[in-house]
Order: sequence, then structure tokens, then C-alpha cells
Amino acid sequence: MVHDPALNHIGLWIDDLPAAVAWLEAQGMRFAPGGIRKGAAGHDVTFIHPKGDEAHPKSGEGVLIELVQAPAELITLLAPK
Repeated sequence: MVHDPALNHIGLWIDDLPAAVAWLEAQGMRFAPGGIRKGAAGHDVTFIHPKGDEAHPKSGEGVLIELVQAPAELITLLAPK
């Protein structure tokens, strides 16, 4: 368990953020308010809420998860050859 420094959240690169959010919402995932927006580093981001609710039972199970739109050059670099 992480205590010092405290773990704030984890971030994951996503190839197509709008499509991923739409798919996850259709599965009942709860997102934090704010939707997709520019993050501190200039990439589009959104956050999966750490706790589910009645309308959206799926969540980060206690962890705030940041989904980050991967830059095109990263997607190209990591694409299967």
C-alpha cells in the first residue's frame, strides 16, 4: 500500500478517448464531472470516478483513473508492425 508519498491517481494512455468514453459509459462506468477536457500537459483527459453509484455502478473501485488521449506519434510508435 502506498502511504508516502500518497498515490493521487493513475493515468492511462488511450488511442481514441471519445470512443473509449462512449464504450465505457455504455457499460455503466461512472465518470467524474467535467467530461473530456484539456489536461495540465495539454492532452485531452477525463477521469473515471473512484466510486460507483446507482445509475453508474462501475467505477475505479476506490482509485481515481485518468484516461489520457495518446499523442498520434505515440500511437504510431506502439502500433503493431
